[in-house]
Amino acid sequence: MSFNPRADLDAAVFGRMSRRRLIATGAAGALAFTPGFARAGDPLRVGKAISSSFPFAGLEFGKEQGLFAAENLDVTISTFRGDGQMQQAFAAGALDVGVGSGPGMGYASKGVPARAVASLASEPRNMALVVMNPAIKTVDDLKGKRIGVSTAGSLTEWLARAISTRKGWGPDGVEVVPMGETRTRNAAMKAGELQGSVTSTEEGLELQEQGVGRVLMNFGDIVPDFHTHVIFASDALIKSKPDVVRRFLHGWFTTVAFIRDNRSLAVKSIAKTMNLSEKVVDLAYETEMGMMSLDGAFSPKAIEIIRGSLKDLGIVDTAPAAAAMFDPDFAPVKL
Repeated sequence: MSFNPRADLDAAVFGRMSRRRLIATGAAGALAFTPGFARAGDPLRVGKAISSSFPFAGLEFGKEQGLFAAENLDVTISTFRGDGQMQQAFAAGALDVGVGSGPGMGYASKGVPARAVASLASEPRNMALVVMNPAIKTVDDLKGKRIGVSTAGSLTEWLARAISTRKGWGPDGVEVVPMGETRTRNAAMKAGELQGSVTSTEEGLELQEQGVGRVLMNFGDIVPDFHTHVIFASDALIKSKPDVVRRFLHGWFTTVAFIRDNRSLAVKSIAKTMNLSEKVVDLAYETEMGMMSLDGAFSPKAIEIIRGSLKDLGIVDTAPAAAAMFDPDFAPVKL
């Protein structure tokens, strides 16, 4: 299936051992080397919409700690250059599960055979507006200017447009420019081709640490009711192996709880995954941990805001019914 982004989880491994005990003892990493982990689990192809995301780095951390293996899952992680590209992979049958943006829920109405099964994060505290030009002192200085985003139809695009909307500048108050990876946008800012970029909070903090840019604004302050990130599952997996979906979700939310209770260990691992300093990731942890869902429950108010965002992004002509955007049978998840 062609796709245009614009128009376009055997608990038998541990027997009766509870995941609560696993978290409390911090034994996941050690158990990964016991004979019970020798056999291969159910293979699961998992995608990340972008690499530059603290919440998404929980995938590698959970795998490293054996928390998905504890669910008898053999997780293979792939990274994409935005929501649109990840949804193309779903359309091609190349993914089973993906972590992406809330607005990505709208692609199901365009024929992509995947739906959201759990909320991953609420308000977008992991997203920031960054600048390099010292002449830009406030958000108001960006009126009429070019702001870089990852791809068309992505969360980064919607957030960039939200600036203009909330400032009363109208739909074209800023020029939104899809430019792919963050490093490409950073290069364009250095060259003066872009005056700002919507990127991850941690990458903004890294620019500040390097002395080449700064965080002008955190988007959590202007979009309080939202599902910044959700977990998707392919229709085929939902239909044929719903227990695998449930086991993945249990592994994921066990991972989130483990991150919450083991800050220094998580920061060290995530810094390595994201190729960032531990100082930057620790600062990001302080900002972003509170946005991460502990059970995946969907918020009706956030769903309605996302429905509106889909038309704003041109993903759909008419906002789809909420029932078409997510499957309510998998969350909230109990640990």
